[in-house]
Amino acid sequence: MTSDIQRIVVIGGGQAGGHACKTLRAAGFDGHLVVIAEEPHDFYERPPLSKASITADAPLPRLFSASSLAELDIDWRRPQRAIAIDRAAQHVVLDDATRLPYDRLLIATGSRPRLPVAEWASLDRVMTLRSWNDACLLKERLANSRRVGVIGGGWIGLEVASSARQLGLQVDVFERDPALCGRSVGTEVAQAIRELHEHNGVGLSLAHRDIRLSEERDGRVTIKANGKAPEPYDLVVVGTGVEINLELARDAGLKTEYGIVVDAAGHTSDPRVFAAGDVAQHPHLGLCLQSWAYAQNQARVVASAMLGEKAHYDEPAWLWSDQHGVNIQILGVPSGATHGVIRHAPEGPIFFYLDADHRLVQMVAFDQPRAIKLGKRWLASQRVLDPNALADPDFELMSLR
Repeated sequence: MTSDIQRIVVIGGGQAGGHACKTLRAAGFDGHLVVIAEEPHDFYERPPLSKASITADAPLPRLFSASSLAELDIDWRRPQRAIAIDRAAQHVVLDDATRLPYDRLLIATGSRPRLPVAEWASLDRVMTLRSWNDACLLKERLANSRRVGVIGGGWIGLEVASSARQLGLQVDVFERDPALCGRSVGTEVAQAIRELHEHNGVGLSLAHRDIRLSEERDGRVTIKANGKAPEPYDLVVVGTGVEINLELARDAGLKTEYGIVVDAAGHTSDPRVFAAGDVAQHPHLGLCLQSWAYAQNQARVVASAMLGEKAHYDEPAWLWSDQHGVNIQILGVPSGATHGVIRHAPEGPIFFYLDADHRLVQMVAFDQPRAIKLGKRWLASQRVLDPNALADPDFELMSLR
């Protein structure tokens, strides 16, 4: 650890910020550790917010126990917002004009829900889901709803639809594209997800480029899609992607593209400033991943690098989603795939997407976590695979370890 690091400031109180702080302390940093968080809550995980947090009496999904958090000895600045980074002076400016000096700075500002139409924010029964407070409000509103409309057929929208069906509500999903999750998985996977939701009673309205919302006199919301409007909804949840919180970094003159440009160690274009989590563009893929695994594991690497250790992040994209009792895991990204292979196994289907040399590019597994672990090895080793063997449900995949 370099001796000049006495004060580290972390902007962001989410999962990436939390794991960075824990790694810093575990690596021996005993200096002043400041966390600026817009929410008043301790570090928590976001995946449960669309699941157990709204379907059960689940508490705040804290990252760490109270005793473990206390051991981190954090100087919390919450709820507060960082409004500027003065790189020349090495200060972060807060919304109350406080200036916090730093030797190293970590930007872990994450992302925020995207609203396709700004005016939708003024409709009382239209909401998004990103924070614990959002989840608490959503749970309360679901308890008083019969019909729920979901705008967006991506992962968040479909998880909310699944949870609402679990509560016994009538649910319709409206999506602009012709396929569900079409930007992140192949057509075969999208079709399997569609069948899963239809089997569980979710109404699906796809390929609706023109979606409009209006408020009725009784407060319910009408969704007009391609000129057609069903019965109004008691609640509408919008899950149409996110906006990366780049403003601080961009205004500070750091290099940004889709997200903050970082190397494999999390360095930004300023050697004293690092980035982690959603806001940090994946160093190899050139994408911003809204992934539990990326927020956790990349942040750990970055924290080590902040202390001068040799560290690099080279894990493939990996995310998971629970829908209607089925665990769907996605490994890799679809770019570069030339053909797909479907394995119809009793436990659940597995979808393999291979490049021209028969190497794995992406793998999607329904209720098959062991297969995903195997796929990670194939990606790491660039193993050449036999499509016929992959498709044969009697072939033992574990023989390819």
